[in-house]
Amino acid sequence: MNEQETALALANFLLQIKAIKLNPASPFTWASGLKSPIYCDNRITLSYPNIRTFIREAFVKMCVEHYGKPDLIAGVATGGIPQGALVAQELGLPFCYVRSEAKSHGLNNQVEGIVPQGASVVVIEDLVSTGKSSLAAVEALREKGANVKGMMAIFTYQLDAAAEAFKKANCDLVTISNYEALIKKAVEENYVSDDQMHSLMEWRKSPQAWSEAHQTC
Repeated sequence: MNEQETALALANFLLQIKAIKLNPASPFTWASGLKSPIYCDNRITLSYPNIRTFIREAFVKMCVEHYGKPDLIAGVATGGIPQGALVAQELGLPFCYVRSEAKSHGLNNQVEGIVPQGASVVVIEDLVSTGKSSLAAVEALREKGANVKGMMAIFTYQLDAAAEAFKKANCDLVTISNYEALIKKAVEENYVSDDQMHSLMEWRKSPQAWSEAHQTC
């Protein structure tokens, strides 16, 4: 199975188990306050052994093909922690995880686990939206002296803001599935109507403008 086939297969899984919900008529509100026709919760995949295994195997294959075998796998809290631990176990590698911010007590750690100076690291994330929180984890690892080879995620919305942020941070990003694959599979499997698909594509072009137009929903 090539990467495009894998992306479509996973998109179908995510739709089947409702890890991804599509509802342009009744938008979801993200933590940022942004209105969105799509909501993704990849933590649900952990409840399905076959899908959990599919994701783990896809991550391992992608890691070896894109980055070789690193010294360390890091997971981004919270969704990237279990996924990263599974990948590290499969590859026989050490694991650490990165909090959204340093603890305010104890050792005040943001990175939990041992990160040797100069260690090559691949970071595991469950979802990339704007890239802000994901890249904060990358920066925390770099501050610990890690050589971050790149980030892998289950899914990305493929927003321009994220692409620009990763480029600026000089961090490579590869994902198992993405928004384009999701829309293709949603249309093929009749999860959305033509009108809904149009709305979903408009959101992808300009999430902020779409959100402002749907603030009364």
